[in-house]
Amino acid sequence: MTLKPLAIALIAASFLTACSITPTKDKNSKEPIIFTEPDTTPPFYALNPFDYAAPPPFELALKQAAAQPVTKMVVTNSANPNEKITLETNRLIIPTINNNQRTMKYAVLAGENEIDITDIDDFLQLVEGKARHYPPRFTERKERKGFEAKLKQVTQELDTLAVRDDASFDILVRAFKASVMARNLDLGSVYTTKSLTYAQRILKINQDDAEANFWFGFGLSEGGGQREAIPYLDKAMKAGVQEAYLSAANNYIALEQKKSAIQILKNYKLKYPQEAAVADRLISEIETQGRWNVWQVLNTPPKAS
Repeated sequence: MTLKPLAIALIAASFLTACSITPTKDKNSKEPIIFTEPDTTPPFYALNPFDYAAPPPFELALKQAAAQPVTKMVVTNSANPNEKITLETNRLIIPTINNNQRTMKYAVLAGENEIDITDIDDFLQLVEGKARHYPPRFTERKERKGFEAKLKQVTQELDTLAVRDDASFDILVRAFKASVMARNLDLGSVYTTKSLTYAQRILKINQDDAEANFWFGFGLSEGGGQREAIPYLDKAMKAGVQEAYLSAANNYIALEQKKSAIQILKNYKLKYPQEAAVADRLISEIETQGRWNVWQVLNTPPKAS
């Protein structure tokens, strides 16, 4: 089942600072206490909604950054002004203003009107695996609390940049996705308003952006705007977003349009034959239950035949 974890680089586990951490120390030892961060549990949602068989976009960006030449820089250590450090690893850098296209460069340090987005993208990928859709899927309460605390910080940082009229497309997209997931985590109704505002600004810049249509479509659907969601999910499907089919089927289930939901899943099965078992199971559930949530079905182990 492709909604299970793909290849995941959990290099952002340190983000979850609000999670419980356990000191490990031998009572008879004079070794310093070593704090170990708990590993994150596997994601529920595929980390690449465009193509379940492909690596997540963040991982691809990291590989591209690593493949580029590095221009080393010697800078002052912010933690110790008397110390110099050498930066020699490319980071993911995006513009913060005056750019209406997706633009990323690879450098050791962000310049003027740029931001090193590496850590934020790393964390947002982790959150997507748990909370891209509603309801979010966590098996550990402490882990969820850790995600919530960090997501609040990230949304504040992105909102500060996105509030500008000349905020870049890249900033708006990330602020939008972060707000959707904050809403899914029940962090406050303000995130519903923010996500709507960001989506409208993004689509005003590029009404055909596949990712924006997908996120806005399922966001509307899961927020109660099922009829309004249809054109956006249709655009996302036509643009080749694999998960848009499941979101569209879910949308028609909510509208109690069983035939439309089943037809979407039949189309999904034809386009993605490797997902035939998933499509058949969902179709069977719709036919027998009448009204059912796609993600709830996929979260439930299939009955033994």
